[in-house]
Amino acid sequence: MKTKLSADVLKALEGKTLATAESLTGGGIGNAITSVSGASKVYVGGIVSYVNRVKRDLLGVPEEYLEQLGPVSAPVAKAMAVGVRKALDADVAVSVTGLAGPDGDEFGHRVGTVFIGYADAHTAFAREYRFEGDRAQVREQTACAALALILERN
Repeated sequence: MKTKLSADVLKALEGKTLATAESLTGGGIGNAITSVSGASKVYVGGIVSYVNRVKRDLLGVPEEYLEQLGPVSAPVAKAMAVGVRKALDADVAVSVTGLAGPDGDEFGHRVGTVFIGYADAHTAFAREYRFEGDRAQVREQTACAALALILERN
């Protein structure tokens, strides 16, 4: 499924560039995209921001978001998308942050809570998702949802 979604994303973004900022997927979205021939015409790269320091220092996520809301939040996902779009000079960006397990977080989020951010020249936003399953399943569902969001917007 990811390969089909990835191919569809590349086709939809023809003439544009894409960047990714990934936390819980650890580069899985970038891997899915680059598994399709011709990805280099669209995909400029990604930043795996697994820890808060990278979210803050490389993606420009405000420290107060991380401290007050935690890394698993809509404002953080949105800031990640905006930050990676700027950092990698892309037309479109998608970001993911969430909990794949085995535990929830100190902010009350349960495993499977994911926020996906999107940014382009005209808009930036984040959506909340709730996925079920084990760690691998949550990561897979997150990557697919991120690719689907790109398709929806382009």
